[in-house]
Amino acid sequence: MKGMTDDIPALMRDIGLAARAAAAQMAAIPSDRKKVALLAAADALWFRRAEVLDANGRDLDFGRDKGLSQAMMDRLTLDEARIQGIVDSLRAIAEQADPVGRVLAEWEQPNGLHIKRVATPLGVVGVIYESRPNVTADAGALCLKAGNAVILRGGSESFHSSQAIHAAMLDGLRSADLPETAIQLVPTRDRAAVSEMLTATDHIDVIVPRGGKGLVGLVQREARVPVFAHLEGIVHIYVDAAADRDMALSVIRNAKTRRTGICGAAECLLVHKDVAASLGQDICDMLMEEGVEVRAGDGLQGSVVATEDDWGTEFLDMKIAAKTIDNVDDAIAHIRRYGSNHTDCILTEDDEAVARFFGQLDSAILMHNASTQFADGGEFGMGAEIGIATGKMHARGPVGAEQLCSFKYLVSGNGAIRS
Repeated sequence: MKGMTDDIPALMRDIGLAARAAAAQMAAIPSDRKKVALLAAADALWFRRAEVLDANGRDLDFGRDKGLSQAMMDRLTLDEARIQGIVDSLRAIAEQADPVGRVLAEWEQPNGLHIKRVATPLGVVGVIYESRPNVTADAGALCLKAGNAVILRGGSESFHSSQAIHAAMLDGLRSADLPETAIQLVPTRDRAAVSEMLTATDHIDVIVPRGGKGLVGLVQREARVPVFAHLEGIVHIYVDAAADRDMALSVIRNAKTRRTGICGAAECLLVHKDVAASLGQDICDMLMEEGVEVRAGDGLQGSVVATEDDWGTEFLDMKIAAKTIDNVDDAIAHIRRYGSNHTDCILTEDDEAVARFFGQLDSAILMHNASTQFADGGEFGMGAEIGIATGKMHARGPVGAEQLCSFKYLVSGNGAIRS
């Protein structure tokens, strides 16, 4: 007897139809019921934490057998502390102001028309992700908060963990008497489900990929549905001549080594030539002592000599490319050539250099004297993020509940007619 996942097109069509129906309901759900659902999901996830950890253990075994990289295994791994972090994110999102119905602008026309631009849900969001079981909760919660329905397609590596977390999200929906089809998890590892989502223009309004360059590139090439995505996080830190020494050492240590497998991890270090022999070399020595392989260009000594391929590489590992730069303008030119418009940082006490760096670069996130590991929706006060978008249409940077809204115009008159 054939199982329910044998006919993938039929399965995904049914999921899409159910999501579209749920989205119509979710758009009008009052704020208090969304809050109830999210808080109940948080409680259910903590109550189910033993089930989640057991499921995650099976996924980790699968990942080891598959030969996943250390960075991928880190993304996949859950423990009680990380589950607590997911629970905290759910509660933070629950307490946020409802983004739906916000009046974005309001004005009167001379003809008597009263016009308001009001935030509305996008509709149905499709999320495709690898090795990140937390996305099941983050994406589900943010889409719920923004009045959307969501279709989640987790990676084969996080299959069991995602199912266990999804069960808690369903507990939350049931507690608030919301449609369970508002948060659906694709129940198959079959990659054909991804292809179906990418072309489901009748059922999905936007796709958000969370994963490596291969997945995101595939989505951007083949999707007929609009996409919020970043291809790579090629994150640069420029150490200016006026950088504070102790701050630079501390920030760069954190930006590179705290978690190497996230998209905000530093991948390229640029050092002003005037401080290369002192501060720049001390930074390289410090990173090597921390176990980082420093691929050094002219003016710096590292673990190995950098090659052209090292510039513009997202290592997602204990590796960093480093080189000297003549000035802030050369740093800007390097980042424009090799960067990915994700996150870039300047370390300096020179306000003019900061203004030039911020004004001349167009990355989604620009930082000054702060670790690039803060490139995260949770750290931006969004509770969590569904992803980081580096495009320029609609959403940019961390995509939270507000960014999962569109808008409509509400126009009122008093019998107004147009001449």
